[in-house]
Amino acid sequence: MQEKKNIAIIMGGYSSEYKISLKSGNVVFDTLDKSKYSAYRIHIFEDKWVYVNDDNEEFPIDKNDFSINVGAFKITFDCVFNAIHGSPGEDGFMQGYFDLIQIPHTSCNMYQAALTFNKRDCLSTLKPYGIKTAESFYINLGDTVNKDAIIAKVGLPCFVKANKAGSSFGITKVHKKEDLKNAIDVAFKEDDEIIIESFLDGVEVSVGVISYKGKTKVLPITEIVTDNDFFDYEAKYLGKSQEITPARLSAEQEEKVTNMAKKVYEILKMKGFSRSEYIFKNGEPHLLEINTIPGLTQESILPQQAAAAGIPLADLFDNAIEEALKQFSVNK
Repeated sequence: MQEKKNIAIIMGGYSSEYKISLKSGNVVFDTLDKSKYSAYRIHIFEDKWVYVNDDNEEFPIDKNDFSINVGAFKITFDCVFNAIHGSPGEDGFMQGYFDLIQIPHTSCNMYQAALTFNKRDCLSTLKPYGIKTAESFYINLGDTVNKDAIIAKVGLPCFVKANKAGSSFGITKVHKKEDLKNAIDVAFKEDDEIIIESFLDGVEVSVGVISYKGKTKVLPITEIVTDNDFFDYEAKYLGKSQEITPARLSAEQEEKVTNMAKKVYEILKMKGFSRSEYIFKNGEPHLLEINTIPGLTQESILPQQAAAAGIPLADLFDNAIEEALKQFSVNK
């Protein structure tokens, strides 16, 4: 009988998203095939990296080799399942660390994580490949804010966003010029760089793209219909939206956004999970952003899409580990 592989499920993180990450990580822990894997919940926080057992006892991680000592036993890991949304799991730091100490992990590589986490840089990289995006205006903390210049470039309404933050933290939809200042202040609470984008009025969709059995697979598309003014934190996590899978798109729209999402994944040389958001304007999909550690709870979009594709959660997570192990052995 094949020996069980030790899987570290990392969750938590240093950002506003840590609670959602803990939920995602626990879903992975509960879902993984226990006959195939020995799963360990690892909490990654700024003040501690610890293994948490079923009795909620904590054992510190040795950062030299990402191991734990439990009683007389030293436990090392065959693979890391990355369920950290935001920093340091989605922005390249954990990827770089695991690459350095030679442990396979389920997320994309360090450069891809850093690039996709930075909305400005990611959209700028993709533009030359014909990927359409909203009009945008950038501000760094300390810059003089010229409201008239911003409105001349992006118009009203517009979106003010933290450049490097997920789960709709630090985003405001601005309808009036006098509301711009407050929206900019809100975004600067999350990041020292912000991006202001024109409002695209059209159907919004979320597209999951994963590495599945060695190939790039685009999952069934989800249409986002929100009760709120836009798909904000409440709409995402507090039930204030409808997520319709498969999306109500024409065959032409579906083909366009499927091809674009696959193209983006392959241009960027992605691996593992990804979920990107698009809005249709004049029949053409415009890319908003890419998440490389999307939510993995039962309410989350990517698991809903996998289910629609006939991929149960256990298979989705098992495939992520298998792909990571295979990729690691190829690169060694």
